[in-house]
Amino acid sequence: MKDLPEIDGAIEWLGVRYKTILSPEETSGAMSIVDSWSPAGSGPPRHVHKNEDETFVIMTGTCKFWLEGQEFAAGAGESVFIPRGKEHTFKVIGDEPCRHLVILTPGGFEGFFKDMADGQFRIPEDMPAIEESAKRHNMAFTGPPLD
Repeated sequence: MKDLPEIDGAIEWLGVRYKTILSPEETSGAMSIVDSWSPAGSGPPRHVHKNEDETFVIMTGTCKFWLEGQEFAAGAGESVFIPRGKEHTFKVIGDEPCRHLVILTPGGFEGFFKDMADGQFRIPEDMPAIEESAKRHNMAFTGPPLD
C-alpha cells in the first residue's frame, strides 16, 4: 500500500487528507471543492447530505460507491454525482490510495472535515461528537461503512 503525500495546507482525519481548494467564501456560498487523498480501505459510514449535492471526480485510484442500494465502481477519469437527500457511501478499493475532488453545491459541508481534524474523533468511540458536527452540517449517518 502506498503512503499518502504530504500536502501543504491539508488537514487530516482518520488517515484521510483534505484540502479545501475553493471555499464557499470565494463563491458566495454557491459551492466548495475539497481535494481529498484517501488511503486504500478507507471510507465513511452510510450517510445523507440534506442540503448539498456531492460530485466526486476521481483523479487516481478506484472507489466502490453505494448509492440508494446500488453498488458500482469509479476509477481515475470518472465522476460520480450524488444528489442531496440520497443515502450513500464509498470505499477506496485496491491497493492504491484514491485522490478525488469533492464538489459540494452549495458549499459549507467542508466545515465538517475541519471539525473532525480539529477533534481527531474516533469511530465508534466518539460518535456523539461526530454526530453533533454532522447535524450542524446538515448530514445524518444512516448505516455502516462498506465491507
